[in-house]
Formats: sequence, C-alpha cells, structure tokens
Amino acid sequence: MAQKFGGKFSPDGSDPADSGAPRRASVRVDPAGARANLMFLPAVLVLFTSLTSGAAGLTLGALAAAVLALSAWLLREGLRAEAEFASRKVARAPGIPRKLFSSVLAGLGIAIAAYKVEPGLIAPLLFGAVTTGLHIFSFGLDPMKSKGMEGIDQFQTDRVVRAVEKAEAHLAAMRDAIKRAGDRQVEARLERFHDTVRDMLRTIEEDPRDLTAARKFIGVYLVGARDATIKFADIYARSADKQARQDYLTLLSDLETNFDAKTQKLLRDSHTDLEVEIEVLRERLEREGVQLTRNSPN
Repeated sequence: MAQKFGGKFSPDGSDPADSGAPRRASVRVDPAGARANLMFLPAVLVLFTSLTSGAAGLTLGALAAAVLALSAWLLREGLRAEAEFASRKVARAPGIPRKLFSSVLAGLGIAIAAYKVEPGLIAPLLFGAVTTGLHIFSFGLDPMKSKGMEGIDQFQTDRVVRAVEKAEAHLAAMRDAIKRAGDRQVEARLERFHDTVRDMLRTIEEDPRDLTAARKFIGVYLVGARDATIKFADIYARSADKQARQDYLTLLSDLETNFDAKTQKLLRDSHTDLEVEIEVLRERLEREGVQLTRNSPN
C-alpha cells in the first residue's frame, strides 16, 4: 500500500509550532483560469498583423488590440469577482458588471479589427455582434442580484459587507507579503490560518449581529497578523532567520486557536438565541390558544 512520506523540511511536513492544530487541505485555484488568459491572444494577434498595414491600419490595429486587451482584463477580474460572490452565503452583487462590459468590448474590438480589413458598416457590425454573443454564451453574465440578504437589516448588512471586504484585503496583503519569504511550508501554514479567518467571516455573514462581538478579531488582531507577516517576510527574505520563522509559526498557531474558539462561541451563541426565540414564540402562541405538542427528549 502506498504511503505518503514527509518531514519537517518537506513542503507540507509537520512543524513543532503547529503540531496541535488540525490540518486542513487548502488549495486556492485562480478562478480566471486558462480560458480568460487566452482571451489576451486576439489582442496580440491583431497588433502583430497590423505592423505592416501602414499608418492608418496600424492605428486601427493598435486601437482594436487595446480594446481587446481591456476586454480580457475585465473578463479575468469579472470571473474572480463571480467566484468570490459564489463562495459567500451573503454577498452583494458586483457593483460593476465586468463580464458584461468585457463582452461588449470584445465585440467592439473585433468590429474595429474587421473595419481595418473590410471598411464599411455591415461587416464590422455583424462580426462585433457575433463576437459579443459568443462571449456571453461562453462566459455568462455577472451576478445581477445580491444573495442571502432577505429579511436582514440593510444597515447591518452594509456594515458586514464592508468589514468582510476589509478583512479580505488584509488576507490578500498577507498572502502577497509571505511570497517574499520563499518558504512553501510557511505559505501553506498561512493559508490554513486564512481558512480559519474565513470560517469566522462566513459566520458573521450568516448572522450580522455577530459583527460587534468579532470586530476586535477581524480588525485589531487581523491587522496585527498582517503587520507581523510583512515584517517576518522582510526579515526572512534577507537572513533566513530560523528563530524568526519559529516565532512566526507559533504566532499563527496562537491566532488560529483564538479565531477558531471565537467562531465556535459565535455559533453557540447563535444557537442559544434561536432556542430563546423559539421558546418565546411557543409561549406567545399558547397565550393565543394554540396548543403545541412539545417533543420530549429521548
């Protein structure tokens, strides 16, 4: 039977600093993927084929390439925003419909390229319309409606959305900084901590009332973790200080334990609130003369 071997110095090996923490598989895949990156290819081809087309042809080709490149960039950002929207239980629809704009710009870029080859109105319009339609068919449209916000106070929801977006920005800054350290095991350990933070963020999204209780964690503690990550990455990139590495891993373990404990407390409190609300509703119905059958515990 096959066995997986590892050790302290393997990419996913164990480390004394986090021996007590549960391991989680965490693989983050860029939602844009190869399809979105391939959409930059038409811009390159249009520009390359316009180099020998004279001044007017080169100008139109460069314009078409710029529009197509902007379309590809918007598509990539739109796919990432859509993936982030899908990963949350409570989320506001993206404010800018990037994928829709990308489809329109793709059609416009192809129309300009077609006009360079075949001046006129009908052919460029047809090429542009077909390109826009195929783009929408291939990549779809942006989420147009917010989700998970029915029955939730709008003011509380806005506070949660802002807090979660700020927390995600801190996590992104930590991920970018730790790359400078060049240590895959530390990167994987940081990703595990990020998973724990996101568990708390999802809990807050499900019940915005938890934001007040968790504000210190996603504010003060997370900002401190971000600053510590940046400092560690700078130190370790210069000197590969083993003591600094050990101290940083210990910090992550302590933070993860505290974040996880707080998340579990939020979940228990939410369950207690639900039980209280159910009991209050039962008593109110019984006062109104509605007899309810109470299930006896086994």
